[in-house]
Amino acid sequence: MKPRVGFLGTGWIGRHRMEAMLATGAIDAVAICDPSPECAAAAAQLVPDAAQVQSLEEMLERRLDGIVIATPSALHAEQALRALDAGVAVFCQKPLGRTAAETRAVVETASAADRLLGVDLSYRETAAMRAIADVVHGGGVGRLFAIDLTFHNAYGPDKAWFYDPVQSGGGCVIDLGIHLVDLALWTLGFPAVRSVTAELLHVGMAPESGAVEDYAVARFDAGDVSVRLACSWGLHAGRDAVIEAAFYGTGGGAALRNVDGSFYDFTAHRFSGTSSELLAAPPDAWGGRAAAAWAERLARSPGFDAGAEQYVRAAEVLDRIYGR
Repeated sequence: MKPRVGFLGTGWIGRHRMEAMLATGAIDAVAICDPSPECAAAAAQLVPDAAQVQSLEEMLERRLDGIVIATPSALHAEQALRALDAGVAVFCQKPLGRTAAETRAVVETASAADRLLGVDLSYRETAAMRAIADVVHGGGVGRLFAIDLTFHNAYGPDKAWFYDPVQSGGGCVIDLGIHLVDLALWTLGFPAVRSVTAELLHVGMAPESGAVEDYAVARFDAGDVSVRLACSWGLHAGRDAVIEAAFYGTGGGAALRNVDGSFYDFTAHRFSGTSSELLAAPPDAWGGRAAAAWAERLARSPGFDAGAEQYVRAAEVLDRIYGR
């Protein structure tokens, strides 16, 4: 019998992840919940046999094996904890928690409940990033000593809660920088991090009380590697987005870069001096891979995966960037 999965939050990303999970054939979608009638109706078109419920409590009454959380960030940790306490596995949009403490509480609860926990850190799943990780791990850049990370979104988020630090946990760093920090730590095998420094700005100045940053630069050492990060909302970037993760070593380099301002299309190149070799290029339907992998893992075993400890490590770096 396939795992019974509920979908809490069915905006476009929630529906996209639902489609990716259903395409695996590994799970059944048995319940959907969204306060927006339009979003709930759109999800119902994908899974007409799923029950439409009005709350997480009502969803958890339906003998679920797993739940997919795609709600505003302020709700993630609380909703994940309630699901895990009920013995239900969780796949959550990032960030899992607004702080490292929230994130740690969810991971510890998943471990105690022996239930699978996944977070949609989907940039790991791009063909470009996988190709670069293979090169780095295979010694193709020599001894890695520097990583430069960039994510500039020329549009700010379109929902008000993103700009409320209580609801969001922060601005562009927790929204975009979380992907960058995760990519660096994941590639390096999650080494110890030290020497974290950062500057956070709002409209070009230090944020006032109650405001979140829309531009940030940070630097930290991850093991023996120097990492630099820059991210922003609403920057005059000349394109929709600038996304790059560049890895430099004593014997070469490699970089993931978005194509023509796209949020979805990426190339990977390997560098030697002034020469460049293409490693990966579009098309690459990567967006739902993390969700699909969680669904397939849930079907094999709902038990806790110790790899979830990585979510705490990345959240601790974000806390230090924020000075928490």
